Amino acid sequence: MTPIVTVLICLGTIPKPTLWAEPDSVITQGSPVTLSCQGSLEAQEYRLYREKKSASWITRIRPELVKNGQFHIPSITWEHTGRYGCQYYSRARWSELSDPLVLVMTGAYPKPTLSAQPSPVVTSGGRVTLQCESQVAFGGFILCKEGEEEHPQCLNSQPHARGSSRAIFSVGPVSPNRRWSHRCYGYDLNSPYVWSSPSDLLELLVPGVSKKPSLSVQPGPVVAPGESLTLQCVSDVGYDRFVLYKEGERDLRQLPGRQPQAGLSQANFTLGPVSRSYGGQYRCYGAHNLSSECSAPSDPLDILITGQIRGTPFISVQPGPTVASGENVTLLCQSWRQFHTFLLTKAGAADAPLRLRSIHEYPKYQAEFPMSPVTSAHAGTYRCYGSLNSDPYLLSHPSEPLELVVSGPSMGSSPPPTGPISTPAGPEDQPLTPTGSDPQSGLGRHLGVVIGILVAVVLLLLLLLLLFLILRHRRQGKHWTSSPAQLPTPRKKTSMLP
Repeated sequence: MTPIVTVLICLGTIPKPTLWAEPDSVITQGSPVTLSCQGSLEAQEYRLYREKKSASWITRIRPELVKNGQFHIPSITWEHTGRYGCQYYSRARWSELSDPLVLVMTGAYPKPTLSAQPSPVVTSGGRVTLQCESQVAFGGFILCKEGEEEHPQCLNSQPHARGSSRAIFSVGPVSPNRRWSHRCYGYDLNSPYVWSSPSDLLELLVPGVSKKPSLSVQPGPVVAPGESLTLQCVSDVGYDRFVLYKEGERDLRQLPGRQPQAGLSQANFTLGPVSRSYGGQYRCYGAHNLSSECSAPSDPLDILITGQIRGTPFISVQPGPTVASGENVTLLCQSWRQFHTFLLTKAGAADAPLRLRSIHEYPKYQAEFPMSPVTSAHAGTYRCYGSLNSDPYLLSHPSEPLELVVSGPSMGSSPPPTGPISTPAGPEDQPLTPTGSDPQSGLGRHLGVVIGILVAVVLLLLLLLLLFLILRHRRQGKHWTSSPAQLPTPRKKTSMLP
């Protein structure tokens, strides 16, 4: 039994009062707050008690400060914090004490960081681990779930007498029919009602089956450090808000949806100035305000940061930078320094850059990007980049630009491509974002190369055989057309004169 419960002047049958705080019982340092005690209409006097420290001692608030059951605090400090209770006097007896009210002041220490592990995107019915972490060693941490409830629901971590810089909370099972928004605080064991500033709000997301939005980037997915870009999430479903998630991060970016035109909703996420930490794979979701359920994720979008790897590749074109429409062209990315992958970009193209695994042909590393047949749509400025397997979203400095000029009319009736077309040579040669290409296309390319080599070898052998036959024929002709052989002539008999 707590000390507050024992402070009963007289037990009776009159109902106990209700005690609450306005605007809330968790108040930022320096803000006003009013405690209100409400009993029966016949209440003649109110008394307010405060328990300064858990199960230690209590004090009665001076009567002149309690007016009509209200205790106003113009600017809260740590001295006002604690557990409060009230009672009232009516019909010649005192009521029992109200249920206790805990008054907390926040902002006494720097805010901690709240993150979800492994991700804030949680399947329906699943559980997630929330980690509250701080550079300050606290005796305990508080996790509060905010939402449609009148008061946040809070969990207290295990106390640490020597202090700790983090606490782990298990949350779930998560349901999609309500919003799961959380903040965390740290506190000292000697002042359990004096908390740190709140962490940033962390909301859990429960993917559903509603129509996925589309995600695009302006000016393009390849960006240099210090530049800015805009990720645009668009849907023809009237979502109230959009959520942007970067793979591997522990929190989400959210923006309210706006309607630029009838039937469309969208949100523009501005990132920048960017650094190497912005490189990665992004997805966006659409959601409504009344629940944590969101749409299916958009297709992934890769953001690539240039100038993060030593070395600069160089680019060339075969047969040359000026070609006629319909010809076969190959763009060649090469480097003296090892790159695991080469990327080819075209200025002004919105598509993801082409990516091919490098081949080591001593002393260089290279990758060939074939375009066949070319059309006027292939004309433009191209650059090469290199990347490593350790972090495929960080690129080298760009190569010098290569201007490809395509003359003549466009070939064929199909719509011209917006960039170079290369047949993938296998899974490792696909872009970072899978596009669902035929898995046998790489085998077809290798088979075509082998057939071409065999045809060339056969033609070379035929040519050598033809040359051999010609030379042999010429030698035989010389043998039969040379001057007749000198036949031995019979010796004349020499007569002996007597």
